[in-house]
Amino acid sequence: QVQLVESGGGLVQAGESLRLSCAASGSIKMINAMGWYRQAPGKQRELVATIASGGSTNYADSVKGRFTISRDNAKKTVNLQMSSLKPEDTAVYYCNADVIRFGVFWSVNYWGQGTQVTVSS
Repeated sequence: QVQLVESGGGLVQAGESLRLSCAASGSIKMINAMGWYRQAPGKQRELVATIASGGSTNYADSVKGRFTISRDNAKKTVNLQMSSLKPEDTAVYYCNADVIRFGVFWSVNYWGQGTQVTVSS
């Protein structure tokens, strides 16, 4: 099986920074895209940022210029550096990965359990 474990959430004040990390483990042959999504109370889960295996990135307009996604393919990790945080960034942040397992010829999408980020004004 495959597991994604997030870390780094917490409570910060507006304007501060926070770094989220996600580590993938299990029977993993290859990871295609990895990304971060978030879900605020009463809202749908939304894309924050994604990064392809080759390094190309995609960001939600609301976080462009403030958040940076990066990955380490050898360590099977993806990070999200969040700066200039705003109260509207408050949400549960979920790690996501498109994984090809050993012995399987198609990819499966996996989610982490989520980590809470709270930004106070």
